[in-house]
Amino acid sequence: MSILASKTVRPFSLGFSVLSDVFPGFRFGDFAVLYGNAASFISFLLLVRSQFPFEHGGLDSPAIFIDGGNSFDPYTIADIARGYGLDAREILEKIQVSRAFTLYQLSSLILEKTYSALRKNRAKLLVVSDVSSLFFDRDIPKTEAGELFMKVCNKLSQTASEAETVVVATYFPETQSKQGLFFEAVLFGRCNVSVRMRRQRNGLNIALEDHPRIKPFSVDLTVEYSSFQRNWER
Repeated sequence: MSILASKTVRPFSLGFSVLSDVFPGFRFGDFAVLYGNAASFISFLLLVRSQFPFEHGGLDSPAIFIDGGNSFDPYTIADIARGYGLDAREILEKIQVSRAFTLYQLSSLILEKTYSALRKNRAKLLVVSDVSSLFFDRDIPKTEAGELFMKVCNKLSQTASEAETVVVATYFPETQSKQGLFFEAVLFGRCNVSVRMRRQRNGLNIALEDHPRIKPFSVDLTVEYSSFQRNWER
């Protein structure tokens, strides 16, 4: 039986107990966009939690991180792992990182290599950091950048479904231009889950804005692990 079709697999949880009733987590086939000033940190949290067993809200799986914003932070990930009492080195060894420094590199990774990498590594989580920033390159015609961005977003949605994977993209809005508004419309038009993650003085505000099965909500969380608090500013 397909994992995607199985009703016995628990959702991929963020790990905050207060969320369990309103948002149990992501499911295979979800293409989720996280944005806000805590989006990167939550994506690192998911990289760690993906390696948890299914019964503990994980994916029992390694993860792939495509770094489009030069944001991968092994120290924060190690801190999160230790907050769970895990071996940080073992956790980091199961995260495959690919860095992109141009929109062409990012597009190539996603359009040509991601699906095979997921299968080869038996990974069930794909994270793409800062998915839109490289497409604002002033040396690239806006029409070409827009066409490539549409292909990338379509591919991420397709990959989530066909590879029976959770795909997460972090996004940092740049809506001061028509190009930025266009990118945002394309991205949110292709994802099926969008969540705003905003750091606050004593924790985190999570606002679920779009979801195929759950009504939108906003909830304030107190950070449950002390090691997390040291990383809010990173």
